[in-house]
Amino acid sequence: MKRILVLIYATLLLGPVLDAQESTPARPPMEPRGPERPGPWRSISPGQAAVPVPVPIAPPKPNGPVQKSLVRITATSVEPDYKAPWNAGGLERGVGAGFVISGNRIMTNAHVVANSRYVTVERDGDPNKYPAKVQFIANDCDLAVITVPAPDFFKNMLPLQFGGIPTLESTVSAYGYPIGGERMSVTTGIVSRVDFQLYTHSSVDQHLAIQISAQINPGNSGGPVMQDAKVVGVAFQGYSGDVAQGVAYMIPTPVIKRFLQDIGNGHYDEYPDLAITYAKLQNPAQRRFLGLKDDDRGVLVSSVVAAGPSNGILYPGDVLLAIDGHPIASDANVELDGEHAQFEEVVERKFKGDSVKLDVLRNKQPTTVSIKLYKPWPYSVQGHSYDVRPRYVLYGGLLFQPLNLDMLEAYRTADLRVRHFFEYFVLDQLYVQHPDVIVLTNILPDPINTYLAPYRGGIVDEINGKKIRTLDELAKAFADSPDRLVIRMIGDGPPLVLDRKQVEAARERIMTRYNVLKEQNLEEQPASKPAEQANKT
Repeated sequence: MKRILVLIYATLLLGPVLDAQESTPARPPMEPRGPERPGPWRSISPGQAAVPVPVPIAPPKPNGPVQKSLVRITATSVEPDYKAPWNAGGLERGVGAGFVISGNRIMTNAHVVANSRYVTVERDGDPNKYPAKVQFIANDCDLAVITVPAPDFFKNMLPLQFGGIPTLESTVSAYGYPIGGERMSVTTGIVSRVDFQLYTHSSVDQHLAIQISAQINPGNSGGPVMQDAKVVGVAFQGYSGDVAQGVAYMIPTPVIKRFLQDIGNGHYDEYPDLAITYAKLQNPAQRRFLGLKDDDRGVLVSSVVAAGPSNGILYPGDVLLAIDGHPIASDANVELDGEHAQFEEVVERKFKGDSVKLDVLRNKQPTTVSIKLYKPWPYSVQGHSYDVRPRYVLYGGLLFQPLNLDMLEAYRTADLRVRHFFEYFVLDQLYVQHPDVIVLTNILPDPINTYLAPYRGGIVDEINGKKIRTLDELAKAFADSPDRLVIRMIGDGPPLVLDRKQVEAARERIMTRYNVLKEQNLEEQPASKPAEQANKT
């Protein structure tokens, strides 16, 4: 920047000198002419003619007065403490954006208000902060609807309308309150990709997402992305650091409209899933082996989740040819609304209890099946949980917790056995034998558990010869145990042994020393549940 300024300054200094050197010889003096200014009686050179200065004109607002629809959201939340789950957790504060939609509602991202205890909203030109309430939250698609009880809040506010999916290379504008200032910010960019992407808020769900080049920064979350005065998406995530530059994503209107339709009955039922894995069939030799025509159609079912809706209806080795009448190409795409999309998008637009029809080639024979959809529960273990208290059992200073993504991230465990159970929990149907994978995550040191550190990270298999499948069974085994508890972990090695009388004698000592308010929580209770209810076990 310094070099540029120096060059410009030098040019300004040298300009008059160069003009003087290149000018023609002076003309003879003329008669006195009055003031030295251009006039009808004075001859001036073209280089000295006055140049009209353009008057700045305010750029047009192609999306209208967005300020009358945009709100700033401040949420105070409590993050669960998985290392000491009896504690309330850590207090955090975050800022996001939202926009008014029909019915005096405000749409934003789920991650803006997840785990929140107190939410306020602000609108343009109003110095007040209005308390708000979360009406519906969909953590699987990162959307939420909040409302403001104040009777006059929505006065003069303009609800925004929704558009369709913008075309590639078309321009969109993102509105929000990103870092760097207090006022509304707008950034523009182009639509660069329409594809299925992982929604990082849950870290397990994949839905349709649109990549845009507009800058999306903290504070933009929940703000509208607009085109031609209509909302075409909600800003929600992007890459940072060295991963990629200028890559951001918005939630498109098909996902938004599905969410609003789902909550129409006063309850959010989440996304259903076929709960299968499949392989693309683009290899000609493989297609001939399966008896397929040379028409580039079909995908091969690799596995079927036993807890899912396809169990007993689809089988590994089946070839899916069409879904609800839409031919499935060998690259797993279908033609939907004039666009190519993965065939799961057909399922994405359905709701819990809806059915989907599949044309199948089984053992080289065509057949048709119908599947009633719902969301299989095992997937929740591999995703983040919000607005619930962690489940755990503390016994003799030993902390036992069921395996899930939040617990895994809290302890950053590198134990290969624990990682295996997490990664293959659904794929290898491990949940059939272990609905809860119970891990000894922490030890509160005390004389009764001395030398037990090597067992940390172990997965409970059985207690006193009885298989343990759930956290409830673990708690019952501790409560009903005789004088000695023999806890065997999965894998080789000696069992962990505790003396019941010593545990009971040390109970109050351990709770007092480590400020343990409650020894167990067996249900994923809402974090906002009254304390007197939460303490019941």
